[in-house]
Amino acid sequence: MYHKAVLLKESIEGLEINSDGTYVDITFGGGEHSQEILKKLNNGRLIAFDQDKDALQNLIDDKRFTFVEQNFIFLKNFLKLNNAVPVDGILADLGVSSHQIDTSERGFSIRFDAELDMRMDKSKDLTAKEIINNYSEEQLRDIFYSYGEINNGARLANTIVDKRKIENIKTIKQFKEAISSCVQKDKENKYLAKVFQALRIEVNDELNVLKEMLNQTADVMKKGGRLVVISYHSLEDRLVKNFLKSGNFEGIIEKDFYGNPKVPYKLINRKVIVPNEKEIKDNSRSRSAKLRIAEKI
Repeated sequence: MYHKAVLLKESIEGLEINSDGTYVDITFGGGEHSQEILKKLNNGRLIAFDQDKDALQNLIDDKRFTFVEQNFIFLKNFLKLNNAVPVDGILADLGVSSHQIDTSERGFSIRFDAELDMRMDKSKDLTAKEIINNYSEEQLRDIFYSYGEINNGARLANTIVDKRKIENIKTIKQFKEAISSCVQKDKENKYLAKVFQALRIEVNDELNVLKEMLNQTADVMKKGGRLVVISYHSLEDRLVKNFLKSGNFEGIIEKDFYGNPKVPYKLINRKVIVPNEKEIKDNSRSRSAKLRIAEKI
């Protein structure tokens, strides 16, 4: 399977699909969410986004389906281009797909040896190899602290800079060997996962792209429309939670002259939805998944 969707039933239910409505799947991937949306449409339409060319192999032959081969940071522009504003619902399954993780040459996984890449859009220039070999020690330290929440980020950055003076670090194997002195032996996988997360976020500018996309959803969603977001790591989930609660990323609710909250959405599920034990057993990627649903005010 290209990618097994997480919280599939719950996320589709969260959209409250109108059979004649317009919906957006901004993380198409293997198309599983899109296929379920289409099953519930009659005269409605579905616009799907994905910047990864590998997703092209999963396109759906359906006149109600339109695919946009772009990063979802361009959500508003391409919905306007396709005369699809306003929309009735938007679904986002964030993070890296199981296909990307399991494709060794993409460089997303600590399980394989490959070139340090981590690009979701392979047409972009910046790779993890470029970051490791050319970013300053200060830049590396900030990435590891901010995007990986790595306690010894300063030591890690210093170690990388020292090792790359001897030779360029090009592969995952070289990288793991280079930083081995920074890794606590009984927590190697957890530590490396944080390091890879930090590099991946920097390569793909994930948090800034997420913020821009969330802001745009409020501009293209009709009143009563649903925004359904599945997040994984704490950094992206914090941004989603704050935005849905307050309309900004600091989580501070502003009020108008009459004391009413100035927020674009109201939360449908006050308590975050998480996978059950069976889904976690069947799909380990779902372990950290958190589903939030909101309705446009």
